[in-house]
Amino acid sequence: MVPEGSHVRSVYLDAENGICSTDVSNKLLIDCSTIDTATSLAVKDHVHKHFPSASFYDAPVSGGVVGAIKGTIAFFLGCAEEDANLKRLTQLASMMGKQMIPCGGPSLGLAAKLSNNYLSGVIAIACSEAYDMGMRSGLDPRTLAKVYAAGTAQNTISDRFCPVPHVYAEAPSTGGYKQGFKVQLMRKDFGLALDMAKRVGSRNVLGEVGLATYEGASHDARCRDLDSRVVYRYLGGNEEWMSAGKDA
Repeated sequence: MVPEGSHVRSVYLDAENGICSTDVSNKLLIDCSTIDTATSLAVKDHVHKHFPSASFYDAPVSGGVVGAIKGTIAFFLGCAEEDANLKRLTQLASMMGKQMIPCGGPSLGLAAKLSNNYLSGVIAIACSEAYDMGMRSGLDPRTLAKVYAAGTAQNTISDRFCPVPHVYAEAPSTGGYKQGFKVQLMRKDFGLALDMAKRVGSRNVLGEVGLATYEGASHDARCRDLDSRVVYRYLGGNEEWMSAGKDA
């Protein structure tokens, strides 16, 4: 697993040190990077052309650092349910994660992951705004969390990765946003998702605003290198709400 498509090309296709510079016949090659689908397909085609008995799969993951530590991440497998290697793929992935979802075929694991991260990124911004307006109106964020969980706004970001510190003990925000999915990586994935949307003709009315938000947070010294839910800080949310309550 590496951050970008250029890294994947180097890891697999570098003439001197790449994986494919050696004989990978009969090998099962699994790439868990979140990259553009074109690069993944190019690597797969190279493997198929030069090593017909080898198999290459895209298998990006979701669940963040918290999920990785707990061993509960999900794998989005770029294969069909009837793929001959699915059992082996599932066995390997189960050593690190909890869910293995076949997405239909080559690069579709990546398409699923990019659409997932687009949605996750939009929800994180919406959560940050919703908590902020509620808190500025006088509501305790813990009460808001209960309201969202009980109503139609229920979502994993609010429940487990709440952008407001000290609402959920294990959320990166509670630890100063120091452990989680870096905001620069969300900006990268969000951009890849928009590229995919344009390529397939999908209309995304929240896309450009969301991308601009993560772009800004990525370059903000207060937010860079921190968990992507630090967008709450970037948008001006109150992180010291507990202290303010005690002072009152």
